[in-house]
Amino acid sequence: MRGARKAAIVGGGVIGGGWAARFLLNGWDVAVFDPDPEAERKIGEVLANARRSLPSLYDRALPPEGRLSFHDDLAEAVTDTHWVQESVPERLDLKHAVHADLTRFAPEMAVIGSSTSGFKPSDLAREGASVIVAHPFNPVYLLPLVELVGAADHRARASAILREVGMFPLNIRHEIDAHIADRLLEAVWRESLWLVQDDVATTQEIDEAIRMGFGLRWAQMGLFETYRIAGGEAGMAHFMAQFGPALRWPWTKLTDVPDLTQELVDQIAAQSDAQSGHMSIRELERLRDDNLVGILRTLKRSQSGAGATITAHEAALPAPLTVRRRVPQSWADAQGRVSEAQVLRLAAQAQDRLRQVVGCDVAGGVADWGLAARETALCHTHGLSAGDNVSVDTHVVRADGIDLRLRHRIAKDDGTLCATVESGLVHVDLATGAPCFPPQAVAARLRQMAGVPAVPPDAPSTGQRPG
Repeated sequence: MRGARKAAIVGGGVIGGGWAARFLLNGWDVAVFDPDPEAERKIGEVLANARRSLPSLYDRALPPEGRLSFHDDLAEAVTDTHWVQESVPERLDLKHAVHADLTRFAPEMAVIGSSTSGFKPSDLAREGASVIVAHPFNPVYLLPLVELVGAADHRARASAILREVGMFPLNIRHEIDAHIADRLLEAVWRESLWLVQDDVATTQEIDEAIRMGFGLRWAQMGLFETYRIAGGEAGMAHFMAQFGPALRWPWTKLTDVPDLTQELVDQIAAQSDAQSGHMSIRELERLRDDNLVGILRTLKRSQSGAGATITAHEAALPAPLTVRRRVPQSWADAQGRVSEAQVLRLAAQAQDRLRQVVGCDVAGGVADWGLAARETALCHTHGLSAGDNVSVDTHVVRADGIDLRLRHRIAKDDGTLCATVESGLVHVDLATGAPCFPPQAVAARLRQMAGVPAVPPDAPSTGQRPG
């Protein structure tokens, strides 16, 4: 990872606060410009949610947080910045005024991105500003997608930076109103308004149709890949032949928009209050974030959808011998406590890291050897909770022939010892499952870590099994 760099956030609402959190928690310094006297409080609340959820996506620690500052002067805020993100309200006259100042004050090589959900780059640059569309999705600190529209060289620089902070830049080659994702969202939104207007469904029934059905499929496969499967063995061509004619049937009202009369607005608001009014917005945000972390971690395991983006970002994070990470919400019970099984999971991650360090894995050129557990002993001293920052220090207690004994010390950031795990392991030939001596290079590194003298020259050669 590179040293700390600086991002400037212009407009500190929900989206601007999410951008600030995304950069800050990935080690960037962040300067915020927003005349709203409540901006610092609002961004502080967004950051609290981000600190609770984003680190839980990863099995490595994110970089140390950057420095957050608030400014009354725009020129001061954008000084020495590498990225400037404008997230002011969707008024073209306001954006023109802001972009003119940003183009004048920001460093020449800084990327100036606009969070606009609808305006095209040609709209934004009509008065000569240098700006591209960098349209994210809420919550910005968790959802990786950013739609990039604008000059190719600016998009290339923006893509590199966004990947560095764990996002997925979608480069849109041709500008169009509302870009790609919001055009799709509007189609669903428009039809949903008609369903409420015509008393076919309530807001809750529409949400249930999405989250209990196709929403789950879309999270991992999107639209076209989902329909490819629906075509069976014959694939997409069969699906199109079978269901394509239905597009001519008058199922939807996508070409019409219902009048947003006060009666319809009141109806939708009342139904929404009945659906979710028992929870505050902050409670709903935390519920959303916890669910997203669980879904994204599942996608990460299968390398599907956004999971692959998280894995690629995690691979670029430092990987010291000591495991450092945040305990995710999904590891905790209803009281927020972490079970013994999850504590052992931490020890297993530290053990996997040790294998990488000594070269006992495929990446180290040792594809035929592994470690099998003989015994594991867990000693609890202090409980872990969801959200705790922990480190796992691994010590090689004994490295003797085919046997290996490790001690994992699990502690919180403040030094509180939470648990120790002792593991008795044996080197095995993965092809046969039989115990075997480790490769000489692996054995030498383990003995060195255990403080044992070097192996004598007449020691068993690599691959020899014990008699």
